[in-house]
Amino acid sequence: MRTTTMIQEATYNAENAACRKAAWRFIPLLALAYFINYLDRTNVGFAALTMNRDLGLTASQFGFAAGIFYVGYCLFEVPSNLALYRFGARRWLARIMITWGVFAAATSFARGPASYAALRMLAGIGEAGFFPGVIFYLTLWFPPQYRTRMMAWFLSAVPFSSVFSGPLSIAMLKLDGVLNLHGWQWLFVLQGLPACVLGLLCLYVLTDSPEKARWLSPEERHALCAAIARGSDRNAERHFGNALKDWRVWMLTAILFSYIIGILGIGVWLPTILKAHHLTDYQIGLYSALPYVVGSVAMLIWGRVLARSQRYVKHLAWTCGCAAVGFFCSVASSSLVPALLGMTVAVIGLSSVRTCFYSVPSTFLGREAAAGGLAVINAVGSLGGLVGPYMVGWLRDVTGSFNAGLIGMGSMLALATVLTILLSALTQEKKA
Repeated sequence: MRTTTMIQEATYNAENAACRKAAWRFIPLLALAYFINYLDRTNVGFAALTMNRDLGLTASQFGFAAGIFYVGYCLFEVPSNLALYRFGARRWLARIMITWGVFAAATSFARGPASYAALRMLAGIGEAGFFPGVIFYLTLWFPPQYRTRMMAWFLSAVPFSSVFSGPLSIAMLKLDGVLNLHGWQWLFVLQGLPACVLGLLCLYVLTDSPEKARWLSPEERHALCAAIARGSDRNAERHFGNALKDWRVWMLTAILFSYIIGILGIGVWLPTILKAHHLTDYQIGLYSALPYVVGSVAMLIWGRVLARSQRYVKHLAWTCGCAAVGFFCSVASSSLVPALLGMTVAVIGLSSVRTCFYSVPSTFLGREAAAGGLAVINAVGSLGGLVGPYMVGWLRDVTGSFNAGLIGMGSMLALATVLTILLSALTQEKKA
């Protein structure tokens, strides 16, 4: 008995050591890459403060061009993730980072609505597969009891990116005239090219699987592989084709579509919404960061609670509902402070949704099915990225106010809440 206990303790210690090493090796790099990734997705909102005038873009044209990014992204998402499964995460994630960085920087060459939209679509093609690829990569490296925490730290890059996006982007806009370039051109170049550097680093830092990790001891490799195997559901769907027939995949896709409309609608338009309150560019950069500071802290706290409870679907409903309430409250008053408080509540919910949401698919999808299934969910669901920014811009042109757009985003998050409650009822989540 004593010998058995000692063996179990040694295995547990080796497993913990392996997870710690993997976390310190991968998570900072991947989180930094996602930080840059989200900057490149949403910096158009700050570029619009001067770019729209220079390129002659209306609100509808800007919203459409900002959203068309997701057409290229969605069309190439599934092929990209299947290629990642075939060729390995190390090389494929590096390729994604380099190509998205090049195209993001090339947006500085836009000369009008058509060229701007075309370059945004190319950036979406270059980036396709990064986010679901990383989520899939985490399932290869971390057992379930560690995975949610690792996912929370990785996903924290989104609100942290939004915290720094405002001040950083406003500072870059002040480079206007340097080397005969507009400030918004400098913004695209300086926030796009770092992705290329991180892509090269991935080739040296990432390892495709624990079995290939020479930086782990044999005991650590064995313990980690055994823990991951124990955490895999033997009844999980293994094949990509069958995953497409699973109604849960398509229910999650609808939830993500509704969520993406909200998070990217506010992410792209928040600077312009704040400008409508007659703020200076400096104030816009500062105030746009405040909701995301609160959202970042809330997300990490919510992630710890989720890791303990593992009630993924129930928490998904709560976070979507929180975002919906925040959007509706933001239009209750035309004053800046109540509106900003409402948007802060919305961002708290939006920031915390991802950790809950992306913990769900791995509970019923096996390896190959997870690679393709996550890509399908993310690809089709991310079409909300086309709808959200365009919807807010179109409603702004039609009504002359952003209130209709904020109500629209709140309504989509309310729909996501209802769909999540329905998903919970149909699956009868045991821990919910």
